[in-house]
Amino acid sequence: MLFKLAALGALGYAGYRFYEKKIRPQQNEAFASGQAGGKNFQQIRDAGPEAMADKPKDTWDMVDEEGDESFPASDPPANY
Repeated sequence: MLFKLAALGALGYAGYRFYEKKIRPQQNEAFASGQAGGKNFQQIRDAGPEAMADKPKDTWDMVDEEGDESFPASDPPANY
């Protein structure tokens, strides 16, 4: 009985690993659907709220947009 339970657990784990690698799309949590994915560790998201996975609750003004466009640079927008 214990051997059957261990075999069933191993089969479930192998199926989960297959699902994670082959079937489930590689998607970064910060990106909107279709923005980026895969194994690239230097992914850059497009600027703007439409490129975010979680849309902002408030509407964006010019300062919000320019601040997002300047990331990951260390300098703020010129017309701050």
